[in-house]
Amino acid sequence: MNPKQRQSTKKSKLRLLHQYYSYTGFYAFVKSSLGKAVMPIVTFIVVLWIVHAFVIDFNTLFTSITTSYSPLTILLVFFASESLLGLVPPEIFIAWADKTSTPLFYLSLLALVSYLGGIISFFIGRFISKIPSAKEYLEVKMEKHIKMIRKWGGFLIIVGALLPIPFSMTSIAAGIIKYKFRDYLLFGLLRFVRFYLYAVVIFNVF
Repeated sequence: MNPKQRQSTKKSKLRLLHQYYSYTGFYAFVKSSLGKAVMPIVTFIVVLWIVHAFVIDFNTLFTSITTSYSPLTILLVFFASESLLGLVPPEIFIAWADKTSTPLFYLSLLALVSYLGGIISFFIGRFISKIPSAKEYLEVKMEKHIKMIRKWGGFLIIVGALLPIPFSMTSIAAGIIKYKFRDYLLFGLLRFVRFYLYAVVIFNVF
């Protein structure tokens, strides 16, 4: 096969892939997710700023937290949250990192902890897949996530890593359907991108 034929074949595959994601609603899902993500993020930042300006000085609060609790304790709390359905918004921990002596270092640790928490969630999903009753229960409770990851695979993991969609839920769903672990690790690295992008906003606000 000559270079022109290979290029034509590659374009055909990309075109088919584009058509598949169009027909299955992936682009509409991403657009909807982006739309839903913008308002909560903006609202969260505005509420934090109002509370910071009129209720409690976050500089004082987070300074108090850093002196009352060790960074290890805070990171362990965040790790537990990221491993179990993302119970606490990461933005709060990002704001905490900004008030530490080395913000970029702790921000990077938070991103790493979130990434590792996702891996734990992935293996929770794998473990659940071996228990028929638990698998059946979660397949009903997480029907939407499982259905989407079966359709879109890695692209949903990318969306989950970047947007305010519970990354733990996406990771558990990936584990339940036994998604290829190597690919999960690769796509999950975008979790770092999310933390650095959010830090640009949060660090500037506070």
